[in-house]
Amino acid sequence: MIQQLFYETVHRVNATDYSLEQLQALAPEQPDRESWILLDQQYCYIVEYQRQIVGFASMTKEGSLDFLYVHKDFQNKGIASNLLKQMERIARKFQLDKIVTESSLTAKGFFASKGFLVLKESDNIIRGVPIVKLHMEKTLHYHPSK
Repeated sequence: MIQQLFYETVHRVNATDYSLEQLQALAPEQPDRESWILLDQQYCYIVEYQRQIVGFASMTKEGSLDFLYVHKDFQNKGIASNLLKQMERIARKFQLDKIVTESSLTAKGFFASKGFLVLKESDNIIRGVPIVKLHMEKTLHYHPSK
């Protein structure tokens, strides 16, 4: 289940950049149903390995990358890169000129390595806890068919 993958990834992978209180605000034990319902209105890809979900990504029709998470035991295997390529392919198909995301501190290096630039840093309040988010953007080079 992607909610479990999300919870475990945040609590294990992001633990070096966020406090326990921040991790619990980002990924509470009881999932926030409202945020997960939004996936029904987004493009979503899931990667499975031996019938286990090991990664997922979602993006709005406007090119806002909402989720991009890889299972804690499958980090650094190219899964996130492949998921991002799928999101970029969809964005280009719909002739979007950019993809935006609110990145965690943990994911900043990944996104920067894929051509995303930090537009601004802000303190978001999530469940009453301040959490730094990075507003990042990647310009897409779209080549229409002749």
